[in-house]
Parts: sequence; C-alpha cells; structure tokens
Amino acid sequence: MMADSVIFIGWSNAVRGREEASQKVFQEALEFWGGLQATGEIEGFDVVLLDAHGGDLGGFFMLRGEREKLARVRASEKMEQLMVRANAIVEGLGAVGGVTGDAVMGRMAAFLEASGSLG
Repeated sequence: MMADSVIFIGWSNAVRGREEASQKVFQEALEFWGGLQATGEIEGFDVVLLDAHGGDLGGFFMLRGEREKLARVRASEKMEQLMVRANAIVEGLGAVGGVTGDAVMGRMAAFLEASGSLG
C-alpha cells in the first residue's frame, strides 16, 4: 500500500541557551524516524529547515505512511517522550496529521459534499 497519510511535526526556534540540547533531541528524532522506516512502520520522512522568512515556522519533519501505522506511531510511548523532550527545548512545537497522494481527492470530495449540504 502506498503512503496516503502524514504526520507534520513543526517548530519555530530553539529556546535561547538550549541550542545544544535541541541538536541532541533533533538527532534522537532522526534516529527514531530512521528506525521506524527500517522496520516499515513509516514509509519515509523528510526533514525541512526553512530559510529565514519572518514567520513562525522554522522547520518540520514530515512522516509519511499508512494511516493506521502512523496512528500507532503517534500514540507510542517513544513518540510521546520525544515530543515532551522537544517541547522543552524548542518553541512552537506542534504535530498534526494529514493526507497526501490519492487520499487528497477523497478529502476534497468530502469537503465539497459538506460545503454543498451546508449551502
């Protein structure tokens, strides 16, 4: 099955004075995502560090996979620990699920149906 879902994990900046700690947790995240990919729990992941732009988003991880597998990852103790650690050293941390690929058309169809029924 092709990845049709994502977990988007974004952040703003490292807390001033906690830059070294943020690098450590960043490396932990890369190792965790790599392990999940190696075992097939996720299909893959991207790491994006954004150029300075005056906005609140500094970078993000995008985990790609099947909806059910991503739900297990998100509910896992390791993920919870990683998010708690990251929240202590970066500002504006957030994680949200979404769809991609073929699932986008299904989501858009549901949106159009809902908008039509709402007038």
